[in-house]
Amino acid sequence: MAPAEHGECFVLCSGSEVDLDLGNYERYLSVRLTGEHNITTGKVYLNVIEKERRGDYLGRTVQIVPHITDSIKDWIRRVSKIPVDGSAEEPDVCIIELGGTIGDIESMPFIEALTQLRHESGTGNFMSIHVSYVPTVHGEQKTKPTQHAVKSVRSYGLIPDIVACRSEKPLAEPTLAKLALHCQVETEQILVVRDMPTIYQVPLLLSEQKLIPQLRAKLSLDKINISPAMLAQGDALWEMWKLVVTPTFQEEVKIALVGKYITCQDAYASVVKALEHSAMRIRRKLKLMWVDSEDLEPTTKGGPAQAKYHKAWHEISTASGIIVPGGFGHRGTEGMMLVTRWARENEIPFLGVCLGFQVAAIQFARDVCGLAGATSEEFDAQAKDHVVVYMPELDRENLGGTMRLGLRKTLFQQGTEWSKARSLYGDVDVIEERHRHRYEINPKLVDTLETAGLHFVGKDETGERMEIFELRDHPFFVGTQFHAEYQSQVVNPSRPFLGFVAASAGCLESVLKQEPVQPFKVSPIKVAPVVNGTAAE
Repeated sequence: MAPAEHGECFVLCSGSEVDLDLGNYERYLSVRLTGEHNITTGKVYLNVIEKERRGDYLGRTVQIVPHITDSIKDWIRRVSKIPVDGSAEEPDVCIIELGGTIGDIESMPFIEALTQLRHESGTGNFMSIHVSYVPTVHGEQKTKPTQHAVKSVRSYGLIPDIVACRSEKPLAEPTLAKLALHCQVETEQILVVRDMPTIYQVPLLLSEQKLIPQLRAKLSLDKINISPAMLAQGDALWEMWKLVVTPTFQEEVKIALVGKYITCQDAYASVVKALEHSAMRIRRKLKLMWVDSEDLEPTTKGGPAQAKYHKAWHEISTASGIIVPGGFGHRGTEGMMLVTRWARENEIPFLGVCLGFQVAAIQFARDVCGLAGATSEEFDAQAKDHVVVYMPELDRENLGGTMRLGLRKTLFQQGTEWSKARSLYGDVDVIEERHRHRYEINPKLVDTLETAGLHFVGKDETGERMEIFELRDHPFFVGTQFHAEYQSQVVNPSRPFLGFVAASAGCLESVLKQEPVQPFKVSPIKVAPVVNGTAAE
């Protein structure tokens, strides 16, 4: 998936590359999902074709119904039983997200499968929530799109139990009454999911509209045996959530995000979420400034290009902190390197992630180690001084799905007790974070970089692969080869991101003195999401 077109490619602990929606489920539910939780058209068709090749259908004609629909149902039933929180217990509830818009040709087999699943599951075991947008045109709230959408989905046999209406503002009473009449539901079954100051306040909004009692009744949740300790844990999470997401603060923290895909901001979805989680934790209002890394590169064109150059550097010079996230390719990397130099020389808090980690090391080699031609093998395969090289064990011919992916260990090295990054993780010896890269710091130049002051405080189990660097005499200058943003949660921010935002706000010392941030379990009721992406991936 091209990040500039489809947004971020989210990586699970298992190494599966999936749609960014699964990241939202992990962040909200505090669960760890697998590639099996992402159903695509391609996976389903491949599954059926493999069965046919094996002769499972005994020569019968293979059709969309029943073979494709049965495959979808079997997949959902199987995945809904996979434990998602590290325990051996099956989930109590399975959330199935059917992506796309009603009427899309790609979604039809999935709609038919869920219609059959509703019938087969029986009363008290299935609930359908239809999400629809209610636009406001010249001040009038229009219900026709929702009416037609619900009519269509009902005609396919998938009857909505709740209609969740997205809107900019609360819906007027006449609008609610019209929707209830034409969608054949009670007014109480219509949820108004209006725009909120932050997306994290939407659960509060849904709670106010009595979603929980409807879920409890429709899914027979009262039959689930929950211990008093688990109930207390769920209550504690809810109170913590309300405290964290309620903005009672005015002070801003200005962060410049320097990337190459800023035309599609979803390309950095997890990065933005991790910054938001961290800002909420330290009670600051995040002001995010999007800077195209290409605009930071000197230009002789004049005109609009020159104006963009000056505007970009003005934003950099006014930022309290600078983050350079991941990416691929040479475009815009010179601008990224220049901004790492700015942060390093002017003692501006800096966080480099994946590509940001690599370009910061390259610029350090140029400026401090005297390697004027330092670069990455990705940018110039023929260059003399490769600070970043292709990982030797990877396939150079087949580039799809062949990166170093998933959860990997990082070991903090001896003598790094001074490290801010290590302190943020609670002074542990080993951490686990998710990776997605095919290039690494050249092991042959590690001693040169460290002697000059770029300390690799975290390495992999072999000691050959660099995972975290840090400057010792700097307010906060940290780079991570891994993507720490993938595991950030609302009440448990990513540690490097929390330290970066705290340093940018001038309160890092107080954060380091606090107890390590502990994760909360989501709820006494165990939930497993199954997400459908209709693209044939």
